[in-house]
Amino acid sequence: MCLMMSWMCRNQRTFRPKKNAASGNKGTQLKGHIDTTLGSGNLTEAVRLPPGVDRNEWLAVNIVDFFNQVNILYGTLMEFCTPTTCPTMSAGPKFEYRWADGVQIKKPIEVSAPKYVEHLMDWIEAQLDDESIFPQKLGAPFPPNFQDVVKTIFKRLFRVYAHIYHSHFQKIVSLKEEAHLNTCFKHFTLFTWVSFPTWLFYSVPSVFDALIYIHEIFF
Repeated sequence: MCLMMSWMCRNQRTFRPKKNAASGNKGTQLKGHIDTTLGSGNLTEAVRLPPGVDRNEWLAVNIVDFFNQVNILYGTLMEFCTPTTCPTMSAGPKFEYRWADGVQIKKPIEVSAPKYVEHLMDWIEAQLDDESIFPQKLGAPFPPNFQDVVKTIFKRLFRVYAHIYHSHFQKIVSLKEEAHLNTCFKHFTLFTWVSFPTWLFYSVPSVFDALIYIHEIFF
């Protein structure tokens, strides 16, 4: 945790302004629980749904944290991840990611990595700011498709991690940020695994394949 806090002090640049979780005492308590368990170094405990907590509220608070983590990580690489250096959003020859939001862009299009991340952060912010999807008051009802939205956010945030590991890991090492990156990535993948194990294996096989691919190269 000391290493993570030191890294945070040195790197306050973010790709986007950081988001806050839903308001209310319970939201503050859930955020405090996450910070405390992460501070203990016990990732298994940090990702476990606390007793008596609504699963959707737990997902909502954590998704804001993961959004902020990727914001900070990508913010340190913006000058190195450009349309020239990264003309496509990819994680190696097997994995090229095209952008579509289902509304303005319905058919997936090829874009550069920084443009993909820009589109993605715009889209995630729109979801987080939409109170019909992410209620700002804890205890307010979540929509029936809430967990489907969360899964899509997880899948797309994973792609940013995949791109960072494949295309920018050596730069991360030179910046001495690999410990923080690895901790964030482990936290992210473990939370996804615990929250949606069946979905991770059977619904999004390419994501799991990419995880194995990255693991074989770097770990």
